Amino acid sequence: MASAMQRATDLVAKASSVVVLSGAGMSAESGVPTFRDAHTGLWERFAPEQLATEEAFRANPPMVWTWYVWRAMLVRSVHPNAGHEAIGRWQHHVAQQGGSLHVATQNVDDLHERGGAEDVLHLHGSLHAYRCLECDTPARFDPATTGITADQEFRPEDVVPTVDCQHCESGVLRPGVVWFGEMLPEQAFGAAVSALQEADLVVVIGSSGLVQPAASLPLVGRDAGAAVIEINPAMTPISDTADVYLPSTAAVALPEMLGKVL
Repeated sequence: MASAMQRATDLVAKASSVVVLSGAGMSAESGVPTFRDAHTGLWERFAPEQLATEEAFRANPPMVWTWYVWRAMLVRSVHPNAGHEAIGRWQHHVAQQGGSLHVATQNVDDLHERGGAEDVLHLHGSLHAYRCLECDTPARFDPATTGITADQEFRPEDVVPTVDCQHCESGVLRPGVVWFGEMLPEQAFGAAVSALQEADLVVVIGSSGLVQPAASLPLVGRDAGAAVIEINPAMTPISDTADVYLPSTAAVALPEMLGKVL
């Protein structure tokens, strides 16, 4: 019987319509803290309702704003790992062969883009996009201008002023992430579903399989006839339904899985 890695490689070799779904574990290998890890998770120190809701932002804009600026600077200080870079090369390879590879991520960083992937679908928004809290107008902002750096631990008392909107009188900028209680970006989610319905291979990487509605996306692909490969050090609710489960990390498994194809 072929090994799990060999079966995964065989699926990759014949796939022409691919969707990669990535979660927090993919960025963790680059040094971006996850939210739910028992020891390093961001929610260990702060409850979600303190920092990830519109109500929290309106109640204490400087503190919440500073936390997201700190996270943006943290992401800026790390680099894409071998898994991000392998996906970028894979996307380019599939396109050259006349196929398509879409990347849809729950991560709010830009590591997929810096790893070479294009047109990434950010299902939970992006740390690097900003818009007005009141009028929703997108805006450009460089978090480095605040003086916050990644090497200083975030402390609620070290706040920086929020940035006023340039398009309306009462608005301030907010990070372009999806807060608890908010809808996922309709365009990104719809594009991911459409790609999954046309896919012949879905690769799920570093996702807990617990956060809805993103957790249901692998099932969309499977129900449409796609094979499913899961890469995760620990089994998840997706593992038992995947065609191949690889108990590994993105930076280790992806280069090996794609090596013969690329």
